[in-house]
Amino acid sequence: MQRLLLLLLLRPRASLLQRPLRPLTVTAYAPPAAARPDLSQPLRRAWCSNMASSAPHPVSSTAEPARAAVPSDPSSAPAPSAPAPSAGGHKPAGAPKAPKEKKPKKDGAAVAGITAGVNALELTPQPAFIQSRIEMFERIQKEQHEKLAALPREPIKITLPDGGVKEGTSWETSPMQIALGISKGLAEKTVIAKVRSRESDLGSSFTPLICLRSPSLQVNGVLWDMDRPFEKDSSLELLDFDHPEGKKVWWHSSAHILGECCERHYGAHLAVGPPTDEGFFYEMGMNSDRIVTSTDYTPLETLAKSVVKEKQKFERLEMTKEQLLEMFAYNPFKVHIIKDKIPDGTSTSVYRCGTMVDLCRGPHIPHTGKVKALAILKNSASYFLGNKDNASLQRVYGISFPDTKQMTEHKKFLEEAAKRDHRRIGKDQELFFFHELSPGTAFWLPHGTRIYNTLVDFMRSEYRKRNFQEVISPNMYNAKLWETSGHWANYADDMFKLEVEKEQFALKPMNCPGHCLIFASRDRSYRELPIRMADFGVLHRNEASGALTGLTRVRRFQQDDAHHFCMADQIEQEMDVCFDFLNHVYGTFGFQFNLKLSTRPENFLGKIETWDEAERMLSASLDKFVPGKWTVDPGDGAFYGPKIDITIQDALKRKHQCATIQLDYQLPQRFDLQYRSAEGGGEADKDKKMARPVMIHRAILGSVERFVAILTEHFAGKWPFWISPRQVLIIPVAQPHKEYASKLQAQLWEMGFFADADLTDATLPKKVRNGEIAQYNFIFVVGSEEVESSSVNVRNRDDVGVKGKTEVIVFDKVCQMLKALKDERRLENKLI
Repeated sequence: MQRLLLLLLLRPRASLLQRPLRPLTVTAYAPPAAARPDLSQPLRRAWCSNMASSAPHPVSSTAEPARAAVPSDPSSAPAPSAPAPSAGGHKPAGAPKAPKEKKPKKDGAAVAGITAGVNALELTPQPAFIQSRIEMFERIQKEQHEKLAALPREPIKITLPDGGVKEGTSWETSPMQIALGISKGLAEKTVIAKVRSRESDLGSSFTPLICLRSPSLQVNGVLWDMDRPFEKDSSLELLDFDHPEGKKVWWHSSAHILGECCERHYGAHLAVGPPTDEGFFYEMGMNSDRIVTSTDYTPLETLAKSVVKEKQKFERLEMTKEQLLEMFAYNPFKVHIIKDKIPDGTSTSVYRCGTMVDLCRGPHIPHTGKVKALAILKNSASYFLGNKDNASLQRVYGISFPDTKQMTEHKKFLEEAAKRDHRRIGKDQELFFFHELSPGTAFWLPHGTRIYNTLVDFMRSEYRKRNFQEVISPNMYNAKLWETSGHWANYADDMFKLEVEKEQFALKPMNCPGHCLIFASRDRSYRELPIRMADFGVLHRNEASGALTGLTRVRRFQQDDAHHFCMADQIEQEMDVCFDFLNHVYGTFGFQFNLKLSTRPENFLGKIETWDEAERMLSASLDKFVPGKWTVDPGDGAFYGPKIDITIQDALKRKHQCATIQLDYQLPQRFDLQYRSAEGGGEADKDKKMARPVMIHRAILGSVERFVAILTEHFAGKWPFWISPRQVLIIPVAQPHKEYASKLQAQLWEMGFFADADLTDATLPKKVRNGEIAQYNFIFVVGSEEVESSSVNVRNRDDVGVKGKTEVIVFDKVCQMLKALKDERRLENKLI
């Protein structure tokens, strides 16, 4: 009975992952009257009154003028409490002693230990909620340790990846002990364990509720704290920082370090703090007269160094919903998540490191001392849960590594990435811009439009070779279409809706339902199949304003969207067409790619048997195309079918997902699509010899906007000739040569090249330099010699160091060379 009770207490419920967050309409939990915070205002301002009574704030030289300041009252702050002893026997983790600060030379107003005008490291005294939170944590931890100690210990076997077996004891032996038994170096290098039990109900799914948004529960195991004891016979895999899941856990733990620093520095109320693909961030609510500025980076990094030096242990504790509401009663953000995400009568975990206790599903690195390098990168404003109707928060971004060398290399990477940023290059080369009157929608300037259209023309030329039929479909549909397709129930929040003649309409976020209507517009025969339908229609998706980022995250875009309607026995050949297509397109740009099969999600439509068959067929196609070189992403498929996600790697070794291939049995059924079969007996109508087609969704570039951003940064603005918006610049040496330059420019333009002539009165070196900065692929200099011989002096953009004459080529011949370079879509900028 004791064992069962503890298992129930320690295990988070799987249902936590199945409950989406509802819109923020609740008020904070009401604690006993003596501790009840003032939450009479709407929640978007509620935390201000809480914080004003919790602790004083350092004086900030900047304030946010758009908000009404809520003054804090330092005199009302409680006296600081002494750190509570640790129940786990490790070093006490109360508020660490703050580094001594220099006293002002002149008289200044000192407020509760914070010197006015100085960006102090820590609040003095610390907010009262920090100590009360620790006391509650240690009280419950002591109770659970006593129950754990009473559980019977049983011999267990731990199986290693090489097949070796280690003996252990349930509720005592941990992954760390196994790692130390192998070698101390292995234990030091390991970030997190991945455990798989022989029983299906091992522990929790460990998908953190707040911090780690990417699923950690994989087909091949559950991420597990290194110091957490095994419960039963298990297999064990040890992951280091270089492993993708190890890196996520590392940055997840680093977010907790940042969260602790933010609480100690600002007295902030923490909201959410996940890892990202490039580090981590933490969001927080602060008093309305306080915002984060770049002057805060050094104090936060200094605090982080002290947290790392203390080697604060990450401790996991399971708490009921009622206990969580009591612990986090001071924080409206946590209260909302607890109420909205955690079902009544269930529990989830919190993690502690030092003074920080956070609502979190984990897991974490063993202790903070493993983080040898941590830097604050940037800050921004955000909305709680990404909803503009919620409270405005401050967000701080960071990055961390196991050693300082990696940090140095990363900073060099960031410098190079900044130089390649498509937003910067787009501005410098006058390709596109954005305006606040139409957020998330690019204005394509003439030179950017050249790139955009060249990409689309490239895809159109490939469509003709592969028997695709291009269509044009409406931008707006009645909600009835989206109800039929299932998007209204599963995707409505991401759609722009409007009312037309008292009926609900929405702008299309994808083309597939419209293509189903085109297929159903007349009778179809098996002789027509496969039908490969392509569409470059404009799409709109209602992205949160805070998520919009240049061309990579927009609201208005176009895709190289296509749908294959085929018979079941044509799926294999159609998958071959898709793979050959993407191999050719990505090869043209010099991209390497990886493929991942995303399987049935929780909100899937249709029968499990149908999904299993679809996943089997996609697996077989992948094995044929890249045997043994693809991976599985469980649960990440679309709601209507499994998909293959293709990621490409750019020049900076960053990965981007562009292409997707999805096998769909659901939409043809929901739209009752049929074709007349050769033999009859199809699923649709056996008596009438009608059968149901299968639908394959396919995009290779994905969003054309996003692909342009990727290409811009991949090539650093040095466009290959065939897609370049500035291919040739003709420069006359002097006034007598301008007529010849104009003549050549007109001829090149007539042949389809983007050519310009610099007819200004600038000096020749200045003209050449301007052409180099503008990234023209070739500069043709023409003087008396070139005029007499009908030739040009060619300067190649990529021939670094060649400053004088390079090669004089007859104009007709150079035109042939340019045509071959363009038609062959060569990446090398070379005339041959």
